[in-house]
Amino acid sequence: MPKHSLSPADIMPMAEYGKVRVETRRRIAANKRNRRVQVGPHVTFYFENYETMWLQVHEMVFIEKGGVEQVPDEIAAYNPLIPKGSELTATFMIEIDDPIFRANVLARLGGIEETAFIMVGGEKVICAAEEDQDRTRADGKASSVQFVHFPFTAAQIAAFRKPDAQVILGLGHQNYNHMAVLPEAVRAELAQDFD
Repeated sequence: MPKHSLSPADIMPMAEYGKVRVETRRRIAANKRNRRVQVGPHVTFYFENYETMWLQVHEMVFIEKGGVEQVPDEIAAYNPLIPKGSELTATFMIEIDDPIFRANVLARLGGIEETAFIMVGGEKVICAAEEDQDRTRADGKASSVQFVHFPFTAAQIAAFRKPDAQVILGLGHQNYNHMAVLPEAVRAELAQDFD
């Protein structure tokens, strides 16, 4: 059964983490390949789990050198992105290299965080945007980084778990309306996030 939250006891002392950092990052990066889905030309979803957030907390503390005092704040920031058993969680990024083009695109994508969905078994699972802060400004400009939850019913989880089930991830924004079929390896990996 997947773990649903981090506690300070889960975080290694940074001296120990430093010894295993390269191999740990390599191992988790390999797993993350099947947790990544591109939707349209500019958006990539990165589905999170306990392991990805465990790594994120360790990396933040290691890089910022905040020590044990930094751990509670990082856990508080990243625990909400660990799926709680009947959901999938994702960070999605609007990735455009050119800064002028990126600014123009983001200016037209206000509210995009409310339009993400997953289609499975003939049903649409509508996302809930992470409520830690508003990611669309009052002028309608979207943040390039968004955090979303996809709450599933038991029947939707059962449909998602079926081998070779067609699962579609999409965004239905008026200025960014794209969908992608999850490859089977991605569907199988994400199915492990459910209890």
